[in-house]
Amino acid sequence: MVVVEGENGAGKTNLLEAIHVGTQGFSPRARNDAQLIRFGEQAAALTLEVERDRTRHELKVSLVTGEGRSATLDGGRLASAELLRRDFPALVFTPDRLAVVKGGPAARRAYFDRVASRLFPARAGIPQDYAAALAQRNAGLRRVQLGLSDRGSLEPWTARVSALGAELIALRVATLEALAAGFAAAAGELGLPEGTLAYEGEAAALAAYDARLAQDVSRGSTGLGPHLHDVRISSASRELRPYGSQGEQRLALLALLLAEVELLPGGPLLLLDDVLSELDGRRREVLAARLTGVEQTVITTTHRSLLPAEPAQVVSVTPGRAV
Repeated sequence: MVVVEGENGAGKTNLLEAIHVGTQGFSPRARNDAQLIRFGEQAAALTLEVERDRTRHELKVSLVTGEGRSATLDGGRLASAELLRRDFPALVFTPDRLAVVKGGPAARRAYFDRVASRLFPARAGIPQDYAAALAQRNAGLRRVQLGLSDRGSLEPWTARVSALGAELIALRVATLEALAAGFAAAAGELGLPEGTLAYEGEAAALAAYDARLAQDVSRGSTGLGPHLHDVRISSASRELRPYGSQGEQRLALLALLLAEVELLPGGPLLLLDDVLSELDGRRREVLAARLTGVEQTVITTTHRSLLPAEPAQVVSVTPGRAV
């Protein structure tokens, strides 16, 4: 366990974000690459040396304004920077990610689809395949709306959206089932009794799409399918999105990460930003005990003493420097 210690604003989160970009190919916080480049500069780059399975690897990620990201692994260029995460899985907790629990359905769908891709790599392409088919059907709906095409042209895309939608729902349900026991256990230890995850939505047959075709043409978008579904995160039958406090929502997010860590083979890197500041002493002890079983954790804090465990390394951060 590595503790990154420093005052507020010293750059602890920037260090954690750099590790995430270097291993996952994208930022867990920034909405676009320009936010990762220093003001007044046109490019940025970072290099990480990572040891995995007793083998050292060199990871490089470069960002250039207007050109996007590029990455290399041991000197070989990757087709996409985000391909790094296949070999170097990392899970991250930041205050920004509370949207997974307190935000709208889109945030939860995106989160659990990423979890699914890590737990079931052979099925990782299903969400992207569904999104592509949905985009094609929606484009076809707009063409029909404008009189540029007939409704018969929609049939192949409707069939594909229906079939891939059923696959995506099955994948999401399998993901929640895999997480369920670990989430309930971690949530319970952290003070959220009877933690549950429930999928809200059902697969739609072709007949259901046909029945609302006129509505879809009028709207120019598909009104059925897993792109509209949600995941209910609850404690003692109380949904935490509308009824949980921010503290409970933080605990639920932390429990989700701890549940996933137990399922991923090979010891994923766990990145925890400012997770201790709002935990009481008992919950810090629970977290510290949990983290002893994780292969590598990097955790930021303003005071090392907040963690009731002896870290393997302490990194002190001051503006522009980490030692």
